[in-house]
Amino acid sequence: MRILIRTSKWAIAARRLGSVAVPLVIISVLLHRFRLITSDLFLVAILAAGLVALLAALVSLIALARLWQTGDRGWGRALAGLLFATLSLLPFAWYGSLMLTYPAVTDIATTDRGLLPLGFEPGMQAMPAPRMLSAEEMARTFPNVETRTYPLGLVPTFGLVETLVADNGWAVRTLREPTPGFDPGQINAQIVTLPGWREEVVIRVIGTLTNSTVDMRSASLNALHDFGANGTRIEGFLAALDEAVTNLLRDNPNANMPLEAGTEEAAEPETE
Repeated sequence: MRILIRTSKWAIAARRLGSVAVPLVIISVLLHRFRLITSDLFLVAILAAGLVALLAALVSLIALARLWQTGDRGWGRALAGLLFATLSLLPFAWYGSLMLTYPAVTDIATTDRGLLPLGFEPGMQAMPAPRMLSAEEMARTFPNVETRTYPLGLVPTFGLVETLVADNGWAVRTLREPTPGFDPGQINAQIVTLPGWREEVVIRVIGTLTNSTVDMRSASLNALHDFGANGTRIEGFLAALDEAVTNLLRDNPNANMPLEAGTEEAAEPETE
């Protein structure tokens, strides 16, 4: 007599649910990044994908437990479902850890935000009110988010800022270079995070021929939590700028030494 070994229905369901969860997460992110859905719809879609992934993980564990007891077939399907569910849940685990690490904030700046106005909006009518940190919370969470003052002229400092913005791949939307009369220079740039959130960076440089001051603001345009992105972005950028200024002054000791009038005249070629 031949004994038929059936395939576990739980294992089949686990594989199917896991196969659905992965594309749900990917498609939701892609639609949001390319602005095919609004942020509100993205939150609904990504939460739905997360629920499907959780269900897939639960069904997979039940399937594995039943397979161990009954000896049915379907180990491969159950394990595949668990693998797909785990992959789908990894982004939720990562951003969940960031939510526990950083406070719910969407706008970080080194100075008064009136001096660092946002230059554009994400194209949506309703924008959540910005969430900001108190001075004590800022010092505790992002201690390096501070105004920078350098013994380097306004123009070369602004040039370094431009270079770093380009190196970061940020999309410059507004660029106002400093004038010969030492009017401030300013850059507004947009960043698209991996899940598709839009964030804007504003960098303002003021100064004279021999010194400069740099302030920076980073704000999420349509989000309830930035997962620490704005604060860490400012800290990283200003740390890179510190290093760039240090290297420039080390390699060019006379970078801030203006030419004397007599030297300039001597350097000019004689004309008949």
